[in-house]
Amino acid sequence: MSHRTPDHPPKTTDETGSGPARGGKRAGLAGGAAGSMTVLAGALLLGSLLLPDQPDRLTPAAFARLPGEGVLLTVVLLVLPPRARRPGAVGIGVLVGLVTLLKCLDIGFYTVLFRPFDLVLDWGLLGSAADCLRQTSGRAGELAALAGVLLLVVAAPALTAAATVRLSTVMARHRARSVRVVLVLGTAWTTCVVLGLRTDGAPVAAALDAGLLGDRARQVRVSLADARLFGRRTAVDAFARTPADRLLTGLRGKDVLFTFVESYGRAAIEDPAMGPRVGAVLKEGTAALAAAGFGARSGWLRSPVTGGGSWLAHSTFLSGLWVSNQQRFRTLTSSDRTTLTGAFRRTGAWRTVGIVPGVLVAWPEGRFFGLDHVYDGRHLDYHGPGFGWSQVPDQFALETFRRREFGKRGRRPLMAEIVLTSSHYPWAPVPRAVDWAALRDGSVFRRVRRGGATEKEVWRSPETVRAAYRGSVEYALHSLIGFVRRYGDNNTVLVFLGDHQPVPTVTAHSPRKDVPVTLVAHDPKVLARITGWGWTEGLKPAPNAPVWPMDGFRDRFLTAFGPRPG
Repeated sequence: MSHRTPDHPPKTTDETGSGPARGGKRAGLAGGAAGSMTVLAGALLLGSLLLPDQPDRLTPAAFARLPGEGVLLTVVLLVLPPRARRPGAVGIGVLVGLVTLLKCLDIGFYTVLFRPFDLVLDWGLLGSAADCLRQTSGRAGELAALAGVLLLVVAAPALTAAATVRLSTVMARHRARSVRVVLVLGTAWTTCVVLGLRTDGAPVAAALDAGLLGDRARQVRVSLADARLFGRRTAVDAFARTPADRLLTGLRGKDVLFTFVESYGRAAIEDPAMGPRVGAVLKEGTAALAAAGFGARSGWLRSPVTGGGSWLAHSTFLSGLWVSNQQRFRTLTSSDRTTLTGAFRRTGAWRTVGIVPGVLVAWPEGRFFGLDHVYDGRHLDYHGPGFGWSQVPDQFALETFRRREFGKRGRRPLMAEIVLTSSHYPWAPVPRAVDWAALRDGSVFRRVRRGGATEKEVWRSPETVRAAYRGSVEYALHSLIGFVRRYGDNNTVLVFLGDHQPVPTVTAHSPRKDVPVTLVAHDPKVLARITGWGWTEGLKPAPNAPVWPMDGFRDRFLTAFGPRPG
C-alpha cells in the first residue's frame, strides 16, 4: 500500500477554526455579549428608578442623577446569603417593575387629569379611558392600545426582575470589586445630599421612589377613610325636608335649562392665545341676547376635577356635595340626596328631561338625578358622522331637544339637563355651525366633517391643540346662544357652565380649576333674585367675579329661588 505525500502542508488549528484560536475568539465574543447584557440590565434598572412620575419632568436631566434606592438595593443584594440571592433579586426586580408601572399610570393621569393615580379610587376610570379611546380611535385603536398596556404590565416586572437577577449574579462573582463600587456610590450620594447639588432644579441625589411610596401609603389611608366621611356628609341635606310647595317658587311657570359645556374652563376666557376670540363670542352674544330682550349674569365655580371626569363635576353641581372621585359618585347615586334637578321633579310643576349625547349605554343614574325622560346618544335620531369623542354636534342636540320637547305646544314647563359634548377632547375634527333649518337628520354634517382637521394634525403641537380647543368652545357657545335667540321666550331661563378645565396641554399646566357659570333670563324678576351674588353683567365673568366651590351652587340656587322671607 503506497502513501502519497500531500500536495499542501496540513492546515494549522488557526486555519481550520477548531483549535484554541477560534475558541478564544468565541469566548471573547461571548464575554462581550455578557458585558453588554450586564450594561443593559444596569441601564434598565437605573432608568426605572429615575423615571419621573409627571410628564413635564421627563427630561434628559431627570436621568442624570444618582438614585438612593439603587445604592440601597445593591447593598441588600450583596448581603443576601447565596440561597436567598436569586429569589431576593426576583422580588426586588418585580417591586421595581411595579413601581415603574405606577409611575406610568401617574404620567397618564397627570397628562389628562393633572393629578396622580389613586390606588384605591381610580381603577374604574381605566374603563372610561378605554371607552374614550374607542370613540376617538375606533375599536382597532382601542384593542391595539389595550394590547400594548397588557404587554407593558407583563414586560415591566419581568424585565426588571431579569435585570436584577443578572446584576446580583455579576456582583456575587466579583464581590470585592462590587463592594468598592457600592462604597464609592454611597459616598457620592451622601456628598450630593450634604452639598445640596442639583441638576435642572432637582437634587442630584434622588430618592423619587421612596417619596412616591410614602405618598401612596398616606393616600391609601386617606382614600379608605374618605368613603366613611362622605357617607356621613351625604346624609346631611338642608333641603331634604323642604315641602314641595316651598321649592323653587320663584321659577314657577319658567322653562329652566341647566346646560354643561364640556371643558369650558377659565383658560378659554383668560389665556392670551384663546381669550380674545372666545371673549369676542361672549361679547357679541351678550349684545345679541340683549337685543332679543335677555339679560345675563356671570361668575366662576371651582370644579372638583380638571382635564376629565365630567360626571363628577355634574354630580357636584347638582347635589351640593364635593364629588371628586368614583367612590363618592357611587355613594351619592345610591343615596336619597336631593339634587337640583330632582328638586324640580319633586314639585310636580315641571317635566324633567335629560339630553346626554355622550351616554351610549344604559344610564340608571338618570332616575337618581330626577329625570322623567333621558335622550341619550342612541335616541337623538342623529344620522351624521361623529366628531372625535363627540358623537352628536351640539347644534343638533339642541335642535333635537327643541323638536322632541321644548317646541311642543300645550306642554308643561320644562326643566332640562343638557350636556354639550362638541368641545370634548381631542377636538379633532371640530363641527361648525350650519343653518338651523338645514339640520334635519344630521347628514349635513358629513361634509363639515370632511373639511375638519384630523387628530394627528391637531396634536402636532400645543399651539394647534389650543387653536382646536378654542374653536370647539366657540362652536358650543355659538350653538347655545343661537338656540336661545331663535327659540327662547319670556319664560326661558338658562344656566350654563363649564364642567372642568381642559387637559394640561391647553392650560399650560395651570393648577386653577375655575369654570365660568352664567344665568340668562328674559324676565328681569329672575335676574333680580340673584342681585346679591355679585356676578358680572353679561356672558363673560370679570376676573374678580366671585369664585364659589361648585358644591355650593345647589343651596344658593334653591335659596335664591325659594320663598322670600317675610
